[in-house]
Amino acid sequence: MIPRYSRPEMTMIWEPETRFQIWFEIEAHAMDALAELGVVPKDAAKAVWERGGFDVARIDEIEREVKHDVIAFLTSLAEHVGDEARFVHQGMTSSDVLDTCLNVQLVRAADLIIADLDALLAAIKRRALEHKMTPTMGRSHGIHAEPTTFGLKLAQAYAEFERCRARMVAAREEVATCAISGAVGTFANIDPRVEEHVAKAMGLTAEPVSTQVIPRDRHAMYFATLGVVASSVERLAVEIRHLQRTEVLEAEEYFSPGQKGSSAMPHKRNPVLTENLTGLARLVRGYSIPAMENVALWHERDISHSSVERMIGPDATVTLDFALVRLTGVVDKLLIYPERMQKNLDKMGGLIHSQRVLLALTQAGVSREDSYRLVQRNAMKVWDSDGQLQLLDLLKADPDVTARLSNAELEGLFDLGYHFKHVDTVFRRVFGE
Repeated sequence: MIPRYSRPEMTMIWEPETRFQIWFEIEAHAMDALAELGVVPKDAAKAVWERGGFDVARIDEIEREVKHDVIAFLTSLAEHVGDEARFVHQGMTSSDVLDTCLNVQLVRAADLIIADLDALLAAIKRRALEHKMTPTMGRSHGIHAEPTTFGLKLAQAYAEFERCRARMVAAREEVATCAISGAVGTFANIDPRVEEHVAKAMGLTAEPVSTQVIPRDRHAMYFATLGVVASSVERLAVEIRHLQRTEVLEAEEYFSPGQKGSSAMPHKRNPVLTENLTGLARLVRGYSIPAMENVALWHERDISHSSVERMIGPDATVTLDFALVRLTGVVDKLLIYPERMQKNLDKMGGLIHSQRVLLALTQAGVSREDSYRLVQRNAMKVWDSDGQLQLLDLLKADPDVTARLSNAELEGLFDLGYHFKHVDTVFRRVFGE
């Protein structure tokens, strides 16, 4: 995590104070359950809540000596609680605290990311409705294909991020488990009812079988989902970057007063935010691989996953949170140029209507192969003229074409609005009535 790409709401989840507070709550809730079961005195459980505390600097000091973070925490806690602290951590193992805490943090991080997605969806929807019928060039392989609308472009992004939201909800549920099962997960020294109590208190569910750790396939799914969301961020960012190219310039990032685009060239207005998002997406995707490699732990427990998660947990969630908020700002302030979109639609001399002519010829009795040949031989002349010639004019002058289609019929095939007759249908599918 670096401050440049971090937001305080997310970084706070991963601060040492937050982590140790979660550890404290896990231990204190476990004490409550143990007290109810008669394993520890109720006064001891009460003392933990009343006098329990910790000091981060003191924990670090103890850990330098004992080389064990949970023991260091428990020692600091005991210094606050007093004699009753001997009942803390009864029948538990370190992973009970570490794994349950990590899952609490991942759940909280997921909640922020889901909220980020909600804000992004709202921004995309607003701009999609604003440009629902704004004609623009649809491209395949980067080449002019057929007309679409800018609203449809954004509707596609909306539908994709709705799927991302659903995946994040599923990932949150997947990772929201608690393990308080003791060494190797057999509950030999702690009652399963303690786990159920702690799970409920921490907003989790009890892990069905945890060995000594919560199975890491859950975490692999979570980080893979973060990677998919990041990929969707990059997809929209790349689209905006292409649209901002000088030769296209159908949309561009907002350029604020006083902003400078280049240290050398004062005229520059660069897509720096969406380029940044492309880079951040690469990072988030990269974190999914070590999460998957963490699945294969030795026997009932090893700690090869621990160092990985201490890094990717904060880094992946903080980075994606920042990226989603940044993308929302880009969409919200995106400068959109319908006039330039129309200019690009007109650039290729009507070639974008070639399929309609092809289909009309087939309907008029010409074979598909001959129809393609007739349209293509005229289209290539327009292509080679760099749009100086008009496809409609060449078709009207082609006797093989006019033998099947009248001039009026040909002119009707070049109607731009024809392509947008089902925009309402798509919008209803995406946004509802």
